[in-house]
Amino acid sequence: MVGTYLDTERLTLRRFTPADVELLVALNSDPEVMRFLTGRPPPRDHIEEVVLPEMLEVYAEHPQLGHFAAEADGVFIGWFGMQPTSDAKTVGIGYRLNQAAWGKGYATEGTKALIAKAFTELGMERVEADTMAVNHRSRAVMRRSGLRFVKVYHEHYDNPLPGTEFGDVLYGLDRATWEAGRYGTNG
Repeated sequence: MVGTYLDTERLTLRRFTPADVELLVALNSDPEVMRFLTGRPPPRDHIEEVVLPEMLEVYAEHPQLGHFAAEADGVFIGWFGMQPTSDAKTVGIGYRLNQAAWGKGYATEGTKALIAKAFTELGMERVEADTMAVNHRSRAVMRRSGLRFVKVYHEHYDNPLPGTEFGDVLYGLDRATWEAGRYGTNG
């Protein structure tokens, strides 16, 4: 059995294994799930040969980081990720949930738990998350999780998705701000 990475009130996060390819294929096969990511589902062989191997490689290089399968009541609902960045004291937070899990507070619950783990167990100084500016649902999760708007930025994409012209947004939170909010102090 794969060990638990993190438990919340309703979620269990664990490392992915090679046996999880079908879960990732199903999750990524939903065009609405992929709407603000690639705009379309990736081919199965891409998940088998690129996506899942890259996920597993992160565990080897960064044992406390990576993408983690999320289950609610024993049912796979998607993943949460805490990824390394170019700054060793900053992690990138993300999530991808199937539509059946949308609107139930799982994204906020999982993101808050990852933020807490980053600051308390992993010694991080900053967490960040980004999305397309037009992805209002994801931006709302970031705000509810305590992340704060940092900036809008524009990147070049060879095949831009609808809404790309409005840019991407970066949200972030540093340890001192998180601790001030957590302990109710003015900081």
